[in-house]
Amino acid sequence: MKPTDTPKTYRVKSFGCQMNVYDGDRMGEMLAARGITPAPEGEDADLVVLNTCHIREKAAEKVYSDIGRLVKAGEEAGKKPLIAVAGCVAQAEGEEIMARAPAVSMVVGPQAYHRLPEMLDKAVAGERATDTDMPAIAKFDALPQRRKIGPTAFLTVQEGCDKFCTYCVVPYTRGAEISRPYGDLVSEAQKLVEAGAREITLLGQNVNAWSGEDDKGRRQGLAGLIHALAAIDGLERIRYTTSHPMDMDEALIAAHGEIAKLMPYLHLPVQSGNDRVLKAMNRSHTAEGYLRLLERFRAARPDIALSGDFIVGFPGETEAEFAGTLSLVDEVKYAQAFSFKYSARPGTPAATMDGQIAREVMDERLQRLQAALNRDQLAFNQASVGKTCEVLVERKGKHPGQWLGKSPWLQSVWFEADCAIGDLVTAELAEAGPNSLRGIPKVAALSSVG
Repeated sequence: MKPTDTPKTYRVKSFGCQMNVYDGDRMGEMLAARGITPAPEGEDADLVVLNTCHIREKAAEKVYSDIGRLVKAGEEAGKKPLIAVAGCVAQAEGEEIMARAPAVSMVVGPQAYHRLPEMLDKAVAGERATDTDMPAIAKFDALPQRRKIGPTAFLTVQEGCDKFCTYCVVPYTRGAEISRPYGDLVSEAQKLVEAGAREITLLGQNVNAWSGEDDKGRRQGLAGLIHALAAIDGLERIRYTTSHPMDMDEALIAAHGEIAKLMPYLHLPVQSGNDRVLKAMNRSHTAEGYLRLLERFRAARPDIALSGDFIVGFPGETEAEFAGTLSLVDEVKYAQAFSFKYSARPGTPAATMDGQIAREVMDERLQRLQAALNRDQLAFNQASVGKTCEVLVERKGKHPGQWLGKSPWLQSVWFEADCAIGDLVTAELAEAGPNSLRGIPKVAALSSVG
């Protein structure tokens, strides 16, 4: 490759989970620290980072499709953008990407993206670079301080996974479970609040597996970390995702009843309502155990909103076993949930299991499951009508004077008021739809950022 001009603009395109969103934001901040600015909306960028997800099927092919579109757009515009592929597809298939896509200058895995600036220097000099090393915590020490952000922010506290669910690639692309140090997290949370955050969501592949020593040398779990963060002035809300049922402890359950800043919302994936399927998935819990765990959360925080993840059509799943999932949904009555058709991932045990389910069967089961989940989400929203709560304003709505924000239960709420992004507005929830609610603000109770 020939030397190229140093890029002046960048765009990071992130796919998949919230941790990818966090990683994408951090890569953007590193590039901005080098004087590279985000490309204006609608304009081509000099540097494009495709921050990929490997959870769903054909993830790699979508990467090549995006690369092709970028190359074609560059040719039509008479310019050649620098292309970097980051994230989990980069980790899993980095060498193949470099071989198949000559237009790609950089391939960097999710544990090595702190080296993106030095890789960019090589790309500008005409060298192609790949880095899929998996250092434990080093990348966080190399990331720039966050100067100004919106009212909500992500904070990665834990990475990797030791559970080895038979359908999942995360242990292979993100590595073993590792927790960031307590002091680093408290410090970063304080800086996020100073930069404008009023709500922080703690992230991890198994976030409730986090553990560390506090400033007095005492061993703490996630509940202890949340207690420490709740003491930060200016931080009004704390959330966490994604959890594993086997990493829940009594302290975290109790925290939902003890810490006012910990929002009444729990995302706890179950994947199936049938014990044989759960065992084949290597989930290490039963449907009944999961239900009893939710009961303990509801006892600690009766108004808690519950969310989950589901996979339909796992290899060997029968109609009767799928019916167990529907029964579990009927019992839990989720406020929100995410559901997917099983997707065979190369290298995972489930990909070679007998009893792979036909696509049309998975489609039909997913439709039935989503109908039940949508029914319960609407019911939860309708049951919220008449409640008064604080709404954190996140952005302007489509119409003049309209604002959008989130309730404590992570519902989207819109209303009209004289307020600003980052305000906490006390509002009565007056009207419910399947995906949002209309609020009526009680203007005298506005809680301003300033």
